[in-house]
Amino acid sequence: MTGTLYLVATPIGNLDDMTFRAVKILREVDVIAAEDTRHTRKLLAHFEIHTPLIRYDEFIDADKILQLLREGKNIACVSDAGIPAISDPGSNLVKAAVAENIAVCPIPGANAALSALICSGLDTTRFTFAGFLPKSAKNRKEILAELANHTETLIFYEAPHRIKNILAELAETFGSRRAVLARELTKIHEEFIRADLTELAEKLAEPRGEFVIVVEGATAPSEIPAENFLDAYKNLVAAGLDKKSAMREIAKKFNLSRREVYNAVVNIE
Repeated sequence: MTGTLYLVATPIGNLDDMTFRAVKILREVDVIAAEDTRHTRKLLAHFEIHTPLIRYDEFIDADKILQLLREGKNIACVSDAGIPAISDPGSNLVKAAVAENIAVCPIPGANAALSALICSGLDTTRFTFAGFLPKSAKNRKEILAELANHTETLIFYEAPHRIKNILAELAETFGSRRAVLARELTKIHEEFIRADLTELAEKLAEPRGEFVIVVEGATAPSEIPAENFLDAYKNLVAAGLDKKSAMREIAKKFNLSRREVYNAVVNIE
């Protein structure tokens, strides 16, 4: 019989978030496969877990671990933080195990995306997790354009060195929407910054720590008749406001992206 692949969630910051079941499984399995063994050794030492540790990341082929599973060994896969296989190389290992009918078992626990969402104050009934946006500006633009009309709450992960640029791109594509920036979740300096998406970057003093960005979904087109915001736009222009500023004000007032307002204005002009 083959072994079982356990996907074990680890704390995203506060070690007290480690579950009793996670500690039990990590002690009982034959091997722990970790994204960064140096990081995971510290966690294991804290909980006095002495299970053998091997490295598994995006550069290491899954076959070595699969072979151990084929031999009947039970293996726990852990991420550096949070649930394995979410924006994590563990997803490739899971696909390979499932393809060979090897049992995969979740050991749930802390997750940054859901932790940020439930504290955001935004809609939690429907949401899309977009993870990390691509490194390529062209690819980012395509994905954001695709997400621009989604009416559900959007969740992104981002690193500190890119956060301000990404916030600027989100504001440019999505326009004026409510958003929350969650930083250092469950850690000592945990912080939630709530603001209009166009103002969020200004409220971020220092881009330190790992970030989760939660953005309000688009307003369904049927909820705002075009003539409503177009009439308001015409009134602002008639009052002396330049077209660009008028479009910005309308986007903010009606919770629309600047692209939506621009396209509607072009059609009438």
